[in-house]
Amino acid sequence: MRDSTVKWLSRLHSGIYRFTGGRIGTRLVDNDMLLLTTTGRTTGSPHTVPLLYLMDGSDVIVIASYGGRPSDPDWYRNLLVDTTGEVRIGAVSHTVHATTMDDNERDEWWPRIVHAYSEYETYQARTDRQIPVVRLAATG
Repeated sequence: MRDSTVKWLSRLHSGIYRFTGGRIGTRLVDNDMLLLTTTGRTTGSPHTVPLLYLMDGSDVIVIASYGGRPSDPDWYRNLLVDTTGEVRIGAVSHTVHATTMDDNERDEWWPRIVHAYSEYETYQARTDRQIPVVRLAATG
């Protein structure tokens, strides 16, 4: 799928999710979906994307796969510059602090991630980069 198509579908999904208060768009490919808003590293503007997520206690785990493209997705590169973001699950939003999992933690989580959505294994095989796994911890 072309990058422009992915971005268009992401905006559409995010808009429907927001418009319906999370009643539509919270499930995709048999997994829970959230909206993550980051601050654009060059524009300073909010940047929102829908992402599959897993829970670890109160922390949210997201995967920066970008479908196995050679570069990391914008939302992840934004979090490398400003680790603060906003997560919306359903109608509830909260501020989060992002950290990229180290190799050991990622290795522990990767089987769970692939179990949740097997295409992540395909995405990893498509790219030379190691797909980052990010922990989003609620702040305050």
